[in-house]
This record gives sequence, C-alpha cells and structure tokens, in this order.
Amino acid sequence: MQNTSLVIEATGLEKSFSGRAAVCGIDLRIPKGGCFGLLGPNGAGKTTTLRMVLGQCHMSGGQMQVLGQSMPAAKKAVRAHMGVVPQLDNLDPDFTVLENLLVYAAYFGLRRRDVEKRAQDLLAFVELSDRARTRIGELSGGMKRRLSIARSLINDPEVLILDEPTTGLDPQVRHLIWNRLRSLKRDGKTLILTTHYMEEAERLCDHIAIMDHGRIIAEGAPRELIRGYSEPDVIEVQGAPAALEQQLAALAGGRVERIGETLYCYTRAARSAVAILEPMSDITYLHRPANLEDVFLKLTGRDMRE
Repeated sequence: MQNTSLVIEATGLEKSFSGRAAVCGIDLRIPKGGCFGLLGPNGAGKTTTLRMVLGQCHMSGGQMQVLGQSMPAAKKAVRAHMGVVPQLDNLDPDFTVLENLLVYAAYFGLRRRDVEKRAQDLLAFVELSDRARTRIGELSGGMKRRLSIARSLINDPEVLILDEPTTGLDPQVRHLIWNRLRSLKRDGKTLILTTHYMEEAERLCDHIAIMDHGRIIAEGAPRELIRGYSEPDVIEVQGAPAALEQQLAALAGGRVERIGETLYCYTRAARSAVAILEPMSDITYLHRPANLEDVFLKLTGRDMRE
C-alpha cells in the first residue's frame, strides 16, 4: 500500500560497484514538504543514493518508491516531477540566460509559449531578470548557481534535489540562495539537500540523515542530533599546556580532543571551565554552543577523505 505522505520510501537500499559496496542496505523515509538533508564525508554514499533516487543507476538490492511509484521502472515518469541542481553547473554556454531555461523546458515536453512567462518569473525569483540576454560565459559563479536553481524549477517540480548548492559562493550569494530555498519550502516543495556546510544544513533542514561508509549512522532534526550526540557547550583553546588539558578533562560531563594547536573541550560544566581559563593570560579561548559540525565530526571522525 502506498504511503502518500512520503515522496521517497526506500527499504534495504543497496548498491555495489565491481564487488565494492557503496550503499549498504539503508532505509529512507522522506516526507512531503520541508527540507531533508543527506550529509556525510566524501565517499559516504550520498551521491550514489541520489542517483538511485533519480533512476540514474540501478539498485543492487532493496526496494524504493519515489512519488508513489516503483523505481527504477518509473524513472521517466518520476523525473518529470523532479528538479535537480547538480554539484557542478552544466549550463549551455551557447545560449543566453533565458534560452537556457527555455531549451531545458523542451526536455520535459513543455512548449516555449507555455513556459515563457514562467521562465521570466523564475529569473525574477533568482534576481537575474536584467541578465536574460546575457551569455553564460559572462556570468559570475553566483549568477550561474542562481540560474541553475531557476532552471531546476522550470517544470514546476514536486521535489528539488540540491547537490552542494552554495559551494564556493560568497556569503551574500549564499544568504540569497538560502532565502529562496526557504520560500520554496513555504510553497510546499520538498527539498533534498547535500552539503558540506553544516551551518547550511542546520539552517535549512527539518530532518537530517548522516551517512558514512554506505550506512546511515544517525538521523533526526538538527537540534535533536546536537542534543543527542554532543555536550551542550564547546570551548576551543589555543596554546593549552598538557596540564590544562588534564584539568579540563577532569570536569564533570566533558570530553577533550586536541587537534594540532587547538584543544576542544566539550562540556556540561562550561562555567567551571571558563573560570579556569579566564585568569590565564598566555592562552586564547572561544566559548560557543555545540553545533551540527561538532556532531558530524564526532560521528564521522576528523580524518581527511578524498
């Protein structure tokens, strides 16, 4: 029986390449509306999972329904109701900004006269109306990203998949894109977001699944994950001697990690820790609340991933 409240329902989803498991039997339940974040280090299995959602690669095992239809059998029908913002912009350099939208609409069987107004409205939505006749090569990186978002909406999709939509953008453009994505949520669109910016996930996502080594290792709302996996306060200390490290580690309810020259104290006794640090003139410290990045690093580690 179909669950009409879900846009994606997957059970035991698996994918292997040449005998190497990329996705290891995960379950996904993504409800209609809101923003679902799929986070993880490089190689965690996020992209492979999204490719299976889009029907771009076949499952090695498990079952999946997208928009109530079985995948990958229904991939053509499903794709007609989905929009995708890829990690790397693949806009056509031979066309103008407006032509990129109109030509892309043709891939969905939409006639030019039926989508011209929508294309103009989308350019206004991403603040590119004055660039309608501009060639792609003349756009900045932020403009290209905004155009990619507009293009992904030309078919009025129910679900929008965004693969690292603000990577490499300056703060002004990033905040503009965040505002536009929030407005899409308010309009009832379902957003599926991958990002390496934990602040972005914390601001936009209603629910998050963290993947590593092909498995989902934690899932929940951002604040739930922070409460469940991290102490409430973090104190970052520069130039801390070993004796101070031991002293902070002895505080009740805390844990301490040293990364290079920085000591991270995760604690439920922040006042006591600060009282120790304040009189010390030869160190600098930052006291802040725990965030999603602290959870991510605790669960996936600090080792570099390629």
